[in-house]
Amino acid sequence: MRFKSRFDAKAGFADLWDYIREPRPYRWPFLALSLAIPLTGLAMLTKESHFRPPDAPKVTYISTFAEGRTDEEIRQSNIANQQRKEAREAELAELEARRIEAYKALGRATGLDVEAMEREAAIERAREEAEAEARRRELYPAGTAVDDSGE
Repeated sequence: MRFKSRFDAKAGFADLWDYIREPRPYRWPFLALSLAIPLTGLAMLTKESHFRPPDAPKVTYISTFAEGRTDEEIRQSNIANQQRKEAREAELAELEARRIEAYKALGRATGLDVEAMEREAAIERAREEAEAEARRRELYPAGTAVDDSGE
């Protein structure tokens, strides 16, 4: 069976023309509406929009270091920064120790067995550290470099 014999466009247009010519009420408004809906959709879809690409950002580099520093100046700066870091860590450790002592005093004042709680906490910390060490050994087999600084 041939394609042309099955689908005859001429007969289809003739049927459409006969249907349109029949005297029906509101045929022209319905025809206009039925054409307006798809044409409006096509008009909305075929609108072209050209967006201008954004301007490249203007980067301003701020350097707190002097230009052309020598290796010795860099080394001295690193030493000073390390000393400040160690002083800050020591201060935080002292504050932590004071906080722990304050909680122990509060616990003694309220009648809690602070020493037993401290032993339990030490056992818990040791268990957590052992688990962390086991995890580290599992993830990083012997011979691989690992940063143990905790950062």
